[in-house]
Amino acid sequence: MHMQTTQAVSIQDLPDLLISRGRYSASLGEIRSLTGLSDAAIVSGLQRLRRRRRVFSPTRGLYIVIPPEFRSWGVVPADWFIDDLMGHLGRRYYVALLSAAAYHGASHQAPQVFQVMADGRVLNRAIERVRLRFYSSEHTADTPIEKVVVHTGYMRVSSREATVVDLVREPRASGGISNVATILTEIGELDGSALATLAARHGRTLARRTGWMVENYGSCEDLGPLRLAARLDLGEPALLSASGPRRGRADPAWGVRMNTTVEPDL
Repeated sequence: MHMQTTQAVSIQDLPDLLISRGRYSASLGEIRSLTGLSDAAIVSGLQRLRRRRRVFSPTRGLYIVIPPEFRSWGVVPADWFIDDLMGHLGRRYYVALLSAAAYHGASHQAPQVFQVMADGRVLNRAIERVRLRFYSSEHTADTPIEKVVVHTGYMRVSSREATVVDLVREPRASGGISNVATILTEIGELDGSALATLAARHGRTLARRTGWMVENYGSCEDLGPLRLAARLDLGEPALLSASGPRRGRADPAWGVRMNTTVEPDL
């Protein structure tokens, strides 16, 4: 968003001006417009603000204001700036996996990192106590999301069903399959049709794993659509754990080979 002002503002007054306008971020171009200063003077002034923990920069050319209550952190919570960061990078995104599950009420084990799905490669970041972990998916743009209101505006969070499918698809990023089972017991009622549509995009193996996990640990009134997506009439049983051994009893209900033990923390 381009900001205009009738009077140039000093760099030192910039954080207060932004907050007074309900803003917590500004690009280098916006700062140039607000202050009328040269890039060299702006960089020097921003360095002073950074030393005083009044701003930080999560990526080149973007600056985030730190209000007094977070000065000791030297950063603000990830959900305050993730939307601005991804917009600045020109990436579609949604908050995903354990971080999304926590917003849907499944916060049994709070994630140690803030997990984000993007439509391309984004470098992981560690800014003071905030750690951002990025994953990529070709389905970022067409994954259903919810706009969650945060202190600085809103952020995009995967829907309940999309969160579950991502968790089953990325168990290592989700604390392991037993942790996924724990989350399923907490995340609430799921829509079977939505689960089927999302899982089917990744093939029948994921549909089978998702169906087995939801039936055993989740809550969903109609698993019929997911059974159709699982194509139980085709092929060999799918491994419940993709990284596990190719042995174990087969569960014909979902065409899944039980090659790992699932022990939710209930």
